[in-house]
Amino acid sequence: MEKIVSDFAHLARYLKKQHVLSLCCATADDLWCANCFYVFNEPTMALWLMTETHTRHGAMLLQQPRVAGTINGQPKSVLLIKGIQYTGDIALLSGEAEIAAREAYCQRFPVARKASAPLWEIRLRELKMTDNKLGFGSKIAWQREESERAIE
Repeated sequence: MEKIVSDFAHLARYLKKQHVLSLCCATADDLWCANCFYVFNEPTMALWLMTETHTRHGAMLLQQPRVAGTINGQPKSVLLIKGIQYTGDIALLSGEAEIAAREAYCQRFPVARKASAPLWEIRLRELKMTDNKLGFGSKIAWQREESERAIE
């Protein structure tokens, strides 16, 4: 049986420490996943990533903004498993939001300064973290309030 605890700080520390997410998207007739570097923006509970709109997943995201994915390491022992499953809504950034996200993204990944690809924001809806270091099968859950779920 899952033991769900409430430890937002633990979850946020993990998101800040990691740097690659899996991004899963779908349209009416296609499914695709991609791995992307990301930056976690804790104040807005969002993930910022960079990808071109002409990639397979970029084109799909323009059609259907609802996404899901995972963020995890690769431990060799089941006792060290730690990772996150998420859902959210993704949108291209523009204006001041894009400038702020690009600055944070390029600070974390300096090689991105040479890239002109657009930045996207995944506005997280739900997070579920498994952390076996807290006890086998331990989970930490977070969910955005229903009133905050609409993309602004």
